[in-house]
Parts: sequence; C-alpha cells; structure tokens
Amino acid sequence: MKMKSELLNILQERGFIHQGTNFEDLDARLCEGPLTAYIGFDATARSFHVGSLVQIMVLYWLQQLGNKPLVLMGGGTTKIGDPTGKDESRKLLNDTEIKKNIDSLSRVFCRALSFGEGPSDAILLNNASWIDPLNYPSFLRDYGVHFTINRMLTFESVRLRLEREHPMTFLEFNYMILQAYDFLELYKKYECCLQIGGADQWGNIINGVELVRRIAHKTVYGVTTPLITTAGGAKMGKTEKGAVWLDADLLSPYDYWQFWRNVDDLDVGRFLRLFTILPLEEIKRLEKLEGAEINEAKKVLADQATAFLHGKDAVHKARETAHKVFESQNAHLDETTLPTLILSSEEIENGVSIIDVFCRLNLANSKGEVRRLIEGGGARLNDALITDELLKLTLSSFGNQPLLKLSAGKKRHGLVRKS
Repeated sequence: MKMKSELLNILQERGFIHQGTNFEDLDARLCEGPLTAYIGFDATARSFHVGSLVQIMVLYWLQQLGNKPLVLMGGGTTKIGDPTGKDESRKLLNDTEIKKNIDSLSRVFCRALSFGEGPSDAILLNNASWIDPLNYPSFLRDYGVHFTINRMLTFESVRLRLEREHPMTFLEFNYMILQAYDFLELYKKYECCLQIGGADQWGNIINGVELVRRIAHKTVYGVTTPLITTAGGAKMGKTEKGAVWLDADLLSPYDYWQFWRNVDDLDVGRFLRLFTILPLEEIKRLEKLEGAEINEAKKVLADQATAFLHGKDAVHKARETAHKVFESQNAHLDETTLPTLILSSEEIENGVSIIDVFCRLNLANSKGEVRRLIEGGGARLNDALITDELLKLTLSSFGNQPLLKLSAGKKRHGLVRKS
C-alpha cells in the first residue's frame, strides 16, 4: 500500500510497520500537518537491549519529519508489570528501584532526540504522575465499564498464558486498562493521537484507541512494529552471551560494534534500513555486495549503528581496537574498549587458573564451557592455542609485556593486566 505522507512512507520502506488501526485515515491526517505521537517504555531494567532500538529509531524518524514525540516512562505501570509475552509474573519492583531504572534508561533518548519546548521537541514523561494519585474504586467505576472480560480474553497475550495453564494475576489483568488510560491522558494533555509499540502491544494499543473514542469521542490511531528476528530465527538482541545492552556500562562500545559487524549476511540490508539513518539509495547499493565485499557493508552497519548510540569517537576506538586485535598482533591493545581483568601481585605469585580467568572476563558462562572451548581448539593466549586446561597464569606468562590477550573463538577477546 503506497502512502501519501512522508512519515508512513519512510517507516514502511525501512520495515518499521507491522499493523495499524486505520492507515488511510492516519495517512490523510499526517498529510494535513505534524502530529503528536507516543511510545511507552516500562522501567524493568537499568538498560534497554538492542531489541528496543526499533522503537527508539521510530521516535527519531517521527521527530526528523516535524512531528512531536512523547517518550513515556512507565513509572506507574512498572509497579504492575506488563504480562505481554510472559508465562510468569514479572518481579515487582519498589519505587526506589523503578526510579533508578528510569534515570538510567532516560539517558539513551538524548542520543536520538532533541528535547525542549519547541513544536517538534520531544518530551519525557512518567505515567506515575497520573497513575499514582488514582482513586482506584473511582477509576474502575469510570473506566472499567469500557472493558469486557470477553474482549480481553481474545487478546493473544492473555490467551496464550491461559492456554499454557500459566496463572495470570488480577494485578496483571489491570495492566491493559492502565495502558489504555495512558493514551487517554496523553490525548487530553497533549492532543496525542498516535501510539506506537511492538507487535506484542497490539491488544493494549487497541484498548487505548477505543477508550479515547468512548470517553473523548475522538479518533486516534495505533501502529505496531514487527518483532525483529535474525535470519537464523533468533530473537533480535539475544546472543550466546546474553542480551545486547545499549548501556555502555553493561556492554562496551567495542562489543556493541562487534555485534553489528558479525551479523548474518542475509540481515545486512534489513538492519541497515532499521538501525541506521543512511539514505535508502546507499543501503540498496550496500546490500547488493556479495562475497568478501559484504564485510564492507557490515562495517558500515557497525559504524553507523554505533555512532548513533555511542558517538563517532566510540566508532573510531572500536575500529582501532578491531584492527589491533585481528590485524596487528604486535600493537598495543586499548583497555578502554576490551574487557580487562587486573590480577593482583598475590594472585600472580600463586598462579591463576586459566579457566577462572576466562570466566572472570565473561568469555564463557561456566568452567565446563571453558573446558569444552579448550578441547575444541577455540581458546587462545596471545593467539597461541591453549591445550592444557590446568594452565595457570604466573609472572612468567607476561614476560616483558604488561598485557595478555585471551580469545574465545575468533570474535570474543579480553585482556589481563598486572596490578
């Protein structure tokens, strides 16, 4: 379906659109001029992972085309926990934990958006400001009558939990009512007429659209983005080492750069569209590269995605470190971009198990994994194969060098330094 508005065209061409409530009307509304739209984020962790980058990129394009993005932090809804996509109830967080998470999560939006008081400047909001003061009996009386249990049971997030015979608490059942209420509040306060969320939020978004229609007698819209999986079928942002975090304290910019550098060949074009702001014509050129040349497209993807989140300096350091690790074996390694373990004089004097060192550098998840890595020929010390799982690092292991490089396969590396 060809869209007339620039925003929907860009979102469609780059692969951001999965479903929508009324694309024809929304397209016509966007052709009339900019609108206000929101995306909600619950504060269940201190950092987003790369799967959340889809929504952040949508916010970026919203603002770039003159629309006003509202970033809604779920300080109120996090106290309940979104049951969507979960077989078990989320761990309930207290107010202090939620505030810390919001403070940490909010930093990432400054990379993608401009905040201020201008017509297209973003606003950061917290739904605790209207959820916390609610008189719950009055709230249920005024708004609960617009939601039927019959309709709620048809939504996939609820249906799957019940089909699997996993309990859903009454507390969680209220989540979709509160998310719908968010949309109503944002419409009243900011004339927000568009909510965007992941594909798993479709039922919650529909509830919000209907609540605004019933209470305010106005038409608002909902759009969802697709669930992003890799060519191999894995959920986006999940690796054998765990989540690919957006917070540099949890995942170094170098490891973030390497994540994009090592994506599957089949994912390069799609990920360039979704996770970079390169012009589409340039992306079409890059995705046509074949053989060894596709590696150049992967480096562009890694550079662009890393620069967007961590800045150009981080890209320069990541490329420099990658060059040193893979191409210049005798060059000095940058400890700021590779995980580094500092061993005390006492540890070195007694000798430190090579298996323990791999685990402490997070190059493996268990001692058993390190042993299998050694048996399979995937463990190296200064690029020399490690064959003895009883090996210990001592003063003689360093020789005249201040650093040792450990490698788990071809892509994961860490450094060991004397204190």
